[in-house]
Amino acid sequence: MSTTTASLEHWTDRKRYLWLLSPMIPFLGILGIGAYMWTDIGIFTWTGPIIIYGIIPLLDWLVGTDRTNPPESAVRQLEDDRYYRLIVLAYIPSQFAVTIWGAWLVVNYDLAAWELIGLIFSVGAINGIAINTAHELGHKKENLERWLAKLTLAPVAYGHFFVEHNKGHHKNVATPDDPASSKMGESFWAFLPRTMIGSVKSAWGIEADRLTRKGSAVISTENENLQAWGMTVIFFAALTLWLGWAALPFLLLQAFYGASLLEVINYIEHYGLLRQKLPNGRWERCTPEHSWNSNHIITNLFLYQLQRHSDHHANPTRRFQALRHFDDSPQLPSGYASMLIPAYIPWLWFRQMDPLVVKHYKGDISKGNLYPPKREALLAKWQNPQLDDGKPDLFPEEKRSATRTDATGATRFRCTDCGYIYDEAEGCEREGFPPGTRWTQIPDNWPCPDCAVREKVDFVPLKDN
Repeated sequence: MSTTTASLEHWTDRKRYLWLLSPMIPFLGILGIGAYMWTDIGIFTWTGPIIIYGIIPLLDWLVGTDRTNPPESAVRQLEDDRYYRLIVLAYIPSQFAVTIWGAWLVVNYDLAAWELIGLIFSVGAINGIAINTAHELGHKKENLERWLAKLTLAPVAYGHFFVEHNKGHHKNVATPDDPASSKMGESFWAFLPRTMIGSVKSAWGIEADRLTRKGSAVISTENENLQAWGMTVIFFAALTLWLGWAALPFLLLQAFYGASLLEVINYIEHYGLLRQKLPNGRWERCTPEHSWNSNHIITNLFLYQLQRHSDHHANPTRRFQALRHFDDSPQLPSGYASMLIPAYIPWLWFRQMDPLVVKHYKGDISKGNLYPPKREALLAKWQNPQLDDGKPDLFPEEKRSATRTDATGATRFRCTDCGYIYDEAEGCEREGFPPGTRWTQIPDNWPCPDCAVREKVDFVPLKDN
């Protein structure tokens, strides 16, 4: 981990009030719509793209980076400070307001084609960034925050993200099994349909397995995908009934663009990175080297430090204000916002990122996540393995056995990542394991229901009191 951790003595969060930049995004969208109605100047309908593709990258370049971490002894203080939770929640009302107002504007104003396109992008950008708000809320244990995560996904019609990201992506990240991990040599335009279709399939399969274990019908009110999608149907239907059918194409187009913003960030976050298969057939644990990171201050302020992605994957329930920089995590040339345009232009992206993947694997790109149609061409161009880098094996115990059989007689088992405890007497009914389900009856690949980072074989037995 980085040695730039701050001292606890007199420690305060110097960015405490700067975090308000994130819920300011939809507020700026409202100002843009208001400015257009007040002045009739069409450029104001393009407020969203101007901020995302122009202002934030410029500020990232001007302000620079910040590698400092909060001291570990201050994490509990940060986690318990409700101010930070209110910052996340503040995004939601103005997000809905700008969506409703945008739809009303489309129906009631005679927009020029270029103004309509700008409005679609502006509202879609705000709802796309809202997925990051849902991301922050969805990883938490409190039921209210998890419900609000689904609500936040309603205007962007991407409710299955709640299931797939938490229980699919975090388990399979940086492997070929993950639809949200891009491959070296794969363009964003090839990745987009693969990840959009794959994430729906993954989310549906995850819920189908969970509900089947519970003995419940897959098509039921218990299905969290249907719950989240139902919120979208109700929201879009209400606006369509109020404003007329002309509002529906606008709502669908802005939702698609907003979802594509999430997926281009996914494309950036794990491009070409691969967890290695262990002798026991399992993937190695996700470590800091399996996510592209950035410490550019402005994008981190707008995106709840999403760019400290390695720590998020290692500790998904950790709140944004406590996420840390790791010195051994691969770094992007700039912030996420600055990488969006290159990601849309394949030759520019490959020219910028492929050498970084090669450098990360010290010339042995056979260790990377390679796009199958281009695998041979990539190996012919880049493969030049060097000597081992001498780094210690972080998880040698994983290589000893594929599973751990419990011979301790324990009835309680703790997740080694988040501390969740499975108690045989209580079971885990939300995952389909009724009270009395023995530990030996649970599949080895069952992920922790709280963090989804560790599987059953990573749990440790606890001594009974």
